[in-house]
Amino acid sequence: MSVTADESQLVLLAGDQVAPLLEPDAVLDAVRWAFELHSAREGRVFPLVREKLHTGGIFGIKSGDVPKADLLGFKAAGFWPANREVGKEPHQATIVLFDPHTGRPLCIIDGNAITTLRTGAAGAIGLTLLARPESRSICVFGTGTQGRIQLRLALRAIPGLDTIHYLTADGRPDAAFEAAFEDFAPAHTNQAAKAVGSSDIIITATPGSGPLFPAEAVRPGTHINAVGADTQGKRELPDGLLRRVRLFADDCEQSAAVGEGQWDTGCRATEIGDLLTGKMPFTRDAADITVFDMTGLALQDLTVAEMLWRQARSRGTGTRVPWRW
Repeated sequence: MSVTADESQLVLLAGDQVAPLLEPDAVLDAVRWAFELHSAREGRVFPLVREKLHTGGIFGIKSGDVPKADLLGFKAAGFWPANREVGKEPHQATIVLFDPHTGRPLCIIDGNAITTLRTGAAGAIGLTLLARPESRSICVFGTGTQGRIQLRLALRAIPGLDTIHYLTADGRPDAAFEAAFEDFAPAHTNQAAKAVGSSDIIITATPGSGPLFPAEAVRPGTHINAVGADTQGKRELPDGLLRRVRLFADDCEQSAAVGEGQWDTGCRATEIGDLLTGKMPFTRDAADITVFDMTGLALQDLTVAEMLWRQARSRGTGTRVPWRW
């Protein structure tokens, strides 16, 4: 990602400029590369910042670098639930890439779409590696942006899925969600235990305000993508479940600090990147319950952002502003 020393333009990529560059397969490749870099410790993840604000929002910074790729940057992001009251997105994210040789900013990107798709791609990778390939039924908690992308990419990763159960925070059917997946006729339910017990795959994509179902409802052979817990105090999975499962994480330290791992510190996780690189062999037994605790890795944001920055430069897209240094 090196640049010449006399470049003095900063590239801005707003939301409508980002979307056309986000090709799902390219994002999947970038996220896979991030996990592989993390496994090989060729990419560094700097200490996580995740703080509650007086406004009711949550503000975080995920940052890191990849020395061999001259890649350096951060994502400032968080969750502002009050945004819904004015019809705006509660998740907000901005990504900044820097030249590691000079400290000069290279690119500022609207990170909302990146966060959505890179998290969905991570979930798809988890399903491909961990879920039973013959899985037919899926249960989704949450019908927001992340619930939808997780489900959309799950249907792509596990082609045999043909039964969808979903649950909503307010207990009411979501017409827009059902329309988005009308080919699969999603069935709304308020019976969490029954839906979980009849599903091969479970996706939890909620604000993480508490356990969503009883531990005993999860049957042998189930896989769970747990998306919502990314801050101290947030959780989606019930007490006792992690003791019964084979636990995987994008980052073990983050899982223990802000993910589902914070609720059972005796559980040891395997990093998903170690499966991709072959560092840790994995064979699923038919009765295994697997959980992928997805707290979000800084390297995912950086590798996807770097891909977008390269595309923007080659296509001449984005907005250029002078940035003297």
